[in-house]
Amino acid sequence: MTTTEIAPFRLTPKFSERVWGRKDLKPWYEETGTTELVGEAWLTGPQCVVEEGELEGKTLASLSTELGGEFPLLIKLLFPNEKLSVQVHPDDAQAQAIGQSRGKTECWYVLEAEPGATVALGLKEGVTIDKIAAAVADGTMESLMEWVPVQVGDMLYVDAGTVHAIGPGLVLLETQQTSDITYRLYDYGRPRELHLEQGLKVIKTKTAAGKVAPKQMDGFTRLIEQKYFTVDRYDLEEMEERHLTVEGPGCLVGLKGSVWVITPGSEVELEPGKAVVIPAGTGEIVVEAEEGATFALCVAPVS
Repeated sequence: MTTTEIAPFRLTPKFSERVWGRKDLKPWYEETGTTELVGEAWLTGPQCVVEEGELEGKTLASLSTELGGEFPLLIKLLFPNEKLSVQVHPDDAQAQAIGQSRGKTECWYVLEAEPGATVALGLKEGVTIDKIAAAVADGTMESLMEWVPVQVGDMLYVDAGTVHAIGPGLVLLETQQTSDITYRLYDYGRPRELHLEQGLKVIKTKTAAGKVAPKQMDGFTRLIEQKYFTVDRYDLEEMEERHLTVEGPGCLVGLKGSVWVITPGSEVELEPGKAVVIPAGTGEIVVEAEEGATFALCVAPVS
């Protein structure tokens, strides 16, 4: 990604139907445009469309040349009403070996959590690849995984190669490499395709996955800082103004209330459940809250 003259712009979320999703995504979204179950709202997906301004109607993918390359972060909101399948993702080297540009390392920030909500992160001590294959066959895969209780405000790191799953009763902000390579290992008997052969090849029995402690910085909270992304949370008071330097590429994600994202000659409103893309090289932006608001700033390293 290189410096661009494009001003920050807001994208329309793209809703993805999933068997484990929900029909009602309120209060995040009034409508989804479908009566089917929706599990994911893609905020910076390649097919997400610019909502307004000179770029209105263009997809994020179609702007890749102007942005200096593919936008490297795929940001989603996840709405599991049932357990997600047990999955694993390849790392960069494994993905490139099969002709893909990058692997899939991700993180989850817990926005809502019912009592007792859990996620699965990694394998129990002593679990081998052979044991995984046998457990998938006999329906005991869940017993091999480390199930972690979660609550609002938790940040969870999920590096490539980690066997993982998400339980119901959660709303998660997912920040990940822009990749959709997912190997489904186990699906609780649901009649969906598994990718066991591919998945077993990329599993790492020990990974760095787990909860990440927040760090209080000067005026914001650093939720996570890893190789592929940094995610910060900003909590603004009514009528507050913040000056942020974003070398990018990155985006702001609205979590509560509305803010204005201001650069010379440009003002874009950011609402909860939407993202404003900050092209690489934008530099300083001003974020102004008319009411108390919370947003996440997700940034990838400058390449």
